[in-house]
Amino acid sequence: MKHVTFWLDVVSPFAYLAFERLPQVLDDVSVNVSYRPVLFAGLLNHWGSKGPAEIAPKKAWTFRHIAWLAREHAIECQPPARHPFNPLPLLRLAWACAPEGMTPNRRACERLLHHVWRSGAAADDAQRLADLTKALAPRLDPAGDEAKQLLRAATDDAIARGVFGVPTYEVDGRLFWGLDALPMLHQAIRGDAWFDGPAWDAAARLEASATRRA
Repeated sequence: MKHVTFWLDVVSPFAYLAFERLPQVLDDVSVNVSYRPVLFAGLLNHWGSKGPAEIAPKKAWTFRHIAWLAREHAIECQPPARHPFNPLPLLRLAWACAPEGMTPNRRACERLLHHVWRSGAAADDAQRLADLTKALAPRLDPAGDEAKQLLRAATDDAIARGVFGVPTYEVDGRLFWGLDALPMLHQAIRGDAWFDGPAWDAAARLEASATRRA
């Protein structure tokens, strides 16, 4: 049985759609999945990138694309009233719900993602967050040091592994990024020989002849 690690941040609409699609994409393979919420902004800061919602025309395109993708895949999607928003309380809540020494389960991640992407309401509304916290009954205090440290450690670990965005999936030490990488992940899990041949490594060795000045 293969193991898949799924890195996500509830602020990402692509992470939400990938989360919803994952069971269907992998329904013919034997896998177990661990879900690791991370701070997307921490990844962006480390790699010197901007999120799509931080660039006005890209934000407009992203949400048009998300609306179309949700329709194509028959996934309910009602974006939050404001985006981007600060996802830290929700991410810490995810880790506060995790059993000791384990990652948050799919049910907890689903509740958090649905809170953001199925209501059309403000994801960071204090009363909604309080109601969600009560419903999830976390093991730890989401505002406490332990929950904060678990999120920080997960983000640091993701960066150390080369994760630069969400959603990212890891299987057999290989990283796959984005909603559109799910078919590629599926083929890798099924044992497609391409992934064990020279093409995987060769594709990553393309040299640059110029660099953009800051």
